[in-house]
Amino acid sequence: MIDPIDSLAFSMHGNKGVYAVLLGSGVSRAARIPTGWEVTIELVRKAAALQGANCEPDPAAWFMQKTGLEPEYSALLDAVAKTPAERQQLLRHYFEPTEIERDEGAKMPTKAHRAIAELVKLGYVRVVVTTNFDRLLELALNDVGVYPTVLSTPDHVEGALPLVHTACTVIKIHGDYLDTRIRNTPEELAAYPEQFNHILDRVFDEFGLIVAGWSADWDEALRTAMTRAPYRRFSTYWSSRGEPSAKAADLVARRGATLVKIDDADSFFYSLTEKVKSLEEFSRPHPLSAAVAVASLKRYLSEPKYRISLEDLISGEVTRVAAITSGAQFDVNSQDTSGPAVLARLRAYEAAATTLVKMAFVAGQWSEGDQLRAWAKALAKLSHRQAQSGLVRWLELQRYPATLLLYAMGIGAVTTERWESLHHIFSVSVAREGQEDKRAVEVAPIWALFQRGAEAMKVLPGREREYTPLQNHLEELLFEVLGPHFDSSEAFSMVFDRFEVLAALAYAAPQVERAQASERYWTLPGAYGWRSENRRRILQEVSDSLKSAGNGSPWVTSRLVGTTAELGIANLTQLEQLVLQLRWF
Repeated sequence: MIDPIDSLAFSMHGNKGVYAVLLGSGVSRAARIPTGWEVTIELVRKAAALQGANCEPDPAAWFMQKTGLEPEYSALLDAVAKTPAERQQLLRHYFEPTEIERDEGAKMPTKAHRAIAELVKLGYVRVVVTTNFDRLLELALNDVGVYPTVLSTPDHVEGALPLVHTACTVIKIHGDYLDTRIRNTPEELAAYPEQFNHILDRVFDEFGLIVAGWSADWDEALRTAMTRAPYRRFSTYWSSRGEPSAKAADLVARRGATLVKIDDADSFFYSLTEKVKSLEEFSRPHPLSAAVAVASLKRYLSEPKYRISLEDLISGEVTRVAAITSGAQFDVNSQDTSGPAVLARLRAYEAAATTLVKMAFVAGQWSEGDQLRAWAKALAKLSHRQAQSGLVRWLELQRYPATLLLYAMGIGAVTTERWESLHHIFSVSVAREGQEDKRAVEVAPIWALFQRGAEAMKVLPGREREYTPLQNHLEELLFEVLGPHFDSSEAFSMVFDRFEVLAALAYAAPQVERAQASERYWTLPGAYGWRSENRRRILQEVSDSLKSAGNGSPWVTSRLVGTTAELGIANLTQLEQLVLQLRWF
């Protein structure tokens, strides 16, 4: 079973910027920072001393008996320090270190604060919600060059930029120690101003959540905000040193949270940060290595004498990708098949295959004849499942690197109109244990990758309502990697759709060839289905060529759409009819 911290690290790495952190007083206690209630009780003692009274052993009870009121921070502060300057000087004693305390490391950012600041700097955390009055997190962030937007009053919230437009937002829902409006009595914690409710609703709806140092016992308004969040787009991870309190356990159950048992906040956040950084380092190919690989590939493609070097280069990179993506960190038995978990695994596969994708695009543009042999072997190798038992979704995703290779190489071939090369890679034979061999175009394209087609990928966060969620995800990824080769995103979309239309026609060509009346026409749907203008332009282009050049059309000589012009036109006609029948378009 995967360790919860490992699971969180994978999810954060694959979903950069979608996790918020909720910090309670437990995170600052290691720095010897008092809680708001402890400061309030200390103020009661000072008020009693001013009156020459003894409030021990229960200062809160003494104050209640004396005044008939619950001890309240701002009123007590006003009683013992009359001016703003006096109040600030009084409060600094509780929250700011003396020279001796600084030397001891007290009232200074802890390892947890510094680890969180590192996650913010790296872009993995953008929002921190905290019940703490201190400024330890802000200090840790400043030390790494991050200057957050701090929201500690309703006025701050009203004037703030949207969360997505700030590098980091710290929401101090109980206030800041230098503002006398902080909240810490049961009555004050029972309800928040509407401005805070609104921003908390957004955080708990739109972000994943990492909870640390918060017991959930006293903050009724914060508990209410968490329970009213209508959706759970991303996971919640709740860290606890022991068994959570009853109220915390209730929230864990309501949010379907993963409980993470920890020794302390310092070791938890330090470990999490190191794991995320390790994944980032592990997954990111060195930019120079990708550039060198592509440059070497171009040189090897230039002359036949480099044939062996070409095969070694391709084989070495494919072996590297296969070793990474079949490693133990990709647990095929994991029960977490949520959208964030799936997206995290996609991202990890994509990161491992970045260099291969760049190479494949160039190879698709310029490879021909025997130069395609090594790529055929690569595609066949990556199209195999690395494990034979496990959860179906994870087993199917093991072939995702083959999908990346097929799309990158196919898009390259489309840009230079190398139709015979495209047919060649579509026709690569993929051996399947105990089953009939199939062509690569039947097992590697997105719609062939999963037993339930694109429906299986509607779990991807933010893509639940899309017709072709994984196509859309992959198109964005490939444009990010290959975009410099295209004039615009619209130009890339047209090439992407042309590739998927040709894959669909190649997939169906044998069916049309057999022309069995009992066989229902079926092929691979794609984003071209709902991008009707692109589809019509592509089909018209192929149709015009088939009608004008007949069997001499490159679509026929390459055997991409059929072995005769007549069969090719029949294939086009049936594809258009199928698209119109599919209601999800």
